[in-house]
Amino acid sequence: MRLTRCQAALAAAITLNLLVLFYVSWLHHQPRSSRTRGSRRGSTSGPRVTILVREFEAFDNAVPELVDSFLQQEPTQPVVVVADTLPYPPLALPRIPNVRLALLQPALDRPASASRPETYVATEYVALVPDGARAEAPGQLERMVEVLRAGGARLVAAPIASANPARCLALNVSLREWTARYGPAPSAPRCDALDGDAVVLLRARDLFNLSAPLARPVGTGLFLQTALRGWTVQMLDLPFGVARQPPLATAHARWKAEREGRARRAALLRALGVRLVSWEGGRLEWFGCNKETPRCFGTVVGDTPAYLYEERWTPPCCLRALRETARYVVGVLEAAGVRYWLEGGSLLGAARHGDIIPWDYDVDLGIYLEDVGNCEQLRGAEAGSVVDERGFVWEKAVEGDFFRVQYSESNHLHVDLWPFYPRNGVMTKDTWLDHRQDVEFPEHFLQPLVPLPFAGFVAQAPNNYRRFLELKFGPGVIENPEYPNPALLSLGGSS
Repeated sequence: MRLTRCQAALAAAITLNLLVLFYVSWLHHQPRSSRTRGSRRGSTSGPRVTILVREFEAFDNAVPELVDSFLQQEPTQPVVVVADTLPYPPLALPRIPNVRLALLQPALDRPASASRPETYVATEYVALVPDGARAEAPGQLERMVEVLRAGGARLVAAPIASANPARCLALNVSLREWTARYGPAPSAPRCDALDGDAVVLLRARDLFNLSAPLARPVGTGLFLQTALRGWTVQMLDLPFGVARQPPLATAHARWKAEREGRARRAALLRALGVRLVSWEGGRLEWFGCNKETPRCFGTVVGDTPAYLYEERWTPPCCLRALRETARYVVGVLEAAGVRYWLEGGSLLGAARHGDIIPWDYDVDLGIYLEDVGNCEQLRGAEAGSVVDERGFVWEKAVEGDFFRVQYSESNHLHVDLWPFYPRNGVMTKDTWLDHRQDVEFPEHFLQPLVPLPFAGFVAQAPNNYRRFLELKFGPGVIENPEYPNPALLSLGGSS
């Protein structure tokens, strides 16, 4: 059938109208930034950065103002507010698709992905923005992205013009020693960590490859993990503003936030295995065991404490308690006229380090059996456990005929006292354990005893302690360190 000229014109008009309608519909479904702002980058893509708001207090915050300030710069800006549980009072967030609330605590009625914040991030970059910040200058995030893309640092930060602006710090994290050491940054504005308020930008894949990407406090957890990996942060002179109605404006709100912040920080450091934080100027913060808590490790099996299998050494809080206990016990023995000397691994530590061996878990002293009666605490321990005025516990060990002094009733870090007696010029004892160093030795090593620095004080040691140690452990023991039971675990890593 042939079309008339009128029918052909009508078909063409219908086709044209359909094409126009299709184009208008397609344009309507494009992000606004692609239509109005994308041309400034020569691209039709949307924002390259997702804002992550994690550091805020549910009871008093300026999160709605923070979110609104970024939406004013870019209405399609992706924003994810992250909380452990549903914030109360509820946050007054705009009900638009690009602003999401992510709850980290699993719930019976939600899929597993809902508790993973990376589920909500589709951009290449993320910016960690703390409560109280405000976007005021256009293009700040894009400029941070360009600096990051230029290379050199894995993180880029911009300070917030608050009462506590960020400053650069050096940070050394030693997992083996359970320690984080902060100091002045030698090459600012590039450094290992920040202290203070800042917006931090990094690639999303880098953030979510960390073991605890959004643990609070965010700055503490983030920089411990990135510094351990050797990542640096570059500080830019590109300050963000502060909220017009700042959070925590009352003294009570600040007190509550500081109290909860200290508790969160302590819990985070313990969870990440940091027991000691050292600050510039020598200030120390301890996050491990003390007299009121159990020690950091459980029962030791095969002379190999659990932390050695984790490629760590004795936690610094445990070493501190052992030093304190050893100093105290030696003071009591000396005051009572009990002859003692450093024994076993403790003597080896004194000879090699002038201290406790970094992976040791107790202190050993030998004493003359005939002097036990000179000491009130040892006499009391013969009859049962004795807690002295300093909280140390003196008792007979359940493993054999020797004494043990524990740090406290709660904390069982201890000093063992091994009673020896001479027989035909040889020092012997009644209890022998299956330790290679547990052997008899000539009494002449104790005549005389000699002073030797140990654990922050001067203790008594056998004369010619090198020969004494080689008699017990074998030749070259001072120069060749090894774990207590290399058949189970060797210092070199083989087992």
